[in-house]
Amino acid sequence: MAEPLPSALAQVRAQLLKPDLVRGIASGKQRGASQELRRVELRPVDLKGGRHIQVVSFDATQAITNNHRHGPALETAIDALLAKPFGNWHVETTESTLQLRVTKKGEAVVSLGPGVTGADTAHDRAKDRLLPADDPVLIELGISDAQGRVKPSRQAKYRQVEEFLRALDAAFDPTRAPRDRPLRVVDLGCGNAYLTFAAHRFLAHREGLEIEVIGVDRKQQSLDHNTTVATRLGIGDSVRFLRGDIDAQILDVPVDITLALHACDTATDDALAAAVAWESALVLAAPCCHHDIARQLRRSPTPPPYGLLARDGILRERFADTLTDALRAALLRLVGYRVDVMEFIESQHTPRNTLLRAVRTGSPAPDEAEAELETLMQSWQVRPRLAALLAEQT
Repeated sequence: MAEPLPSALAQVRAQLLKPDLVRGIASGKQRGASQELRRVELRPVDLKGGRHIQVVSFDATQAITNNHRHGPALETAIDALLAKPFGNWHVETTESTLQLRVTKKGEAVVSLGPGVTGADTAHDRAKDRLLPADDPVLIELGISDAQGRVKPSRQAKYRQVEEFLRALDAAFDPTRAPRDRPLRVVDLGCGNAYLTFAAHRFLAHREGLEIEVIGVDRKQQSLDHNTTVATRLGIGDSVRFLRGDIDAQILDVPVDITLALHACDTATDDALAAAVAWESALVLAAPCCHHDIARQLRRSPTPPPYGLLARDGILRERFADTLTDALRAALLRLVGYRVDVMEFIESQHTPRNTLLRAVRTGSPAPDEAEAELETLMQSWQVRPRLAALLAEQT
């Protein structure tokens, strides 16, 4: 039942100031509000001066950390956060877990659950591996040996798995997980499903969520191999695989997270269009190959004064990569996503290291965004497949 927002935020404040606080998370934004922060995390840390509450604020480009002792300074900092138009609060103590969601009407829906175990308050912790080398998933996939050590020949793959999970962790908001059904993740073009199994392991075990993961690939070999791995890991009831093309029609159920890692050329466009059709809350796509736009650039005259960008073949190919992903990001923003284009993994591990991370907000793009995109496409006389696919959905 909804209740007035001020009284609900007072409950959040009381939880955040409890001495047994484990963690607090603020995320999202209230309808119609402007919010410079996308996420805030609070947790206790033990410093030389004693117990503090660490507050990490994430904006579009960086994370800012402040530590406060219990007292007026901490209360002031928390009051400042509560005054911001966050759409969700999630606060865990050892006694209870409070979740607050702001409705479209500006009211609050509050739910209380059981508490959690105490927090790790060490400030200088060893680097936290989201999937330790001795995890059964990595051993079964052949990344680690039977003793739980990463094989020398698989170090790059392990690094890729870790960086993928960090991108997922940074964007995923557990407070937005559905409460009436499992969280559903679909990996389009999953191949041998390294990242499919990693996502399941991370979300099911680290976040403690009920989850259903579906991997889709065109190859029968991938279906057979991945199904066997799921059976050996004992997770065949929550991880399944389908053979087929990347198409929204392959599933007729809600999809919360869509993955498309290294889907080749326009297969990435197909995956992004499917995610939009499903209204996925989170999309992670690492494009592979950009032949479509590269072909269009070769057929069209280069607009002045940019002839030098496309004169040499290697520079034209690299520019095609950049232009393709810029257009994809712009198209996703037009249909209500906040998009970050970021480095997925260092280039020495793989040259295909761009990641599109899109979070569905439902907020309309600025009025000038569509005209700016159209001008760019007309100037270079290109049109990505994603633009046509999204036009078919309207």
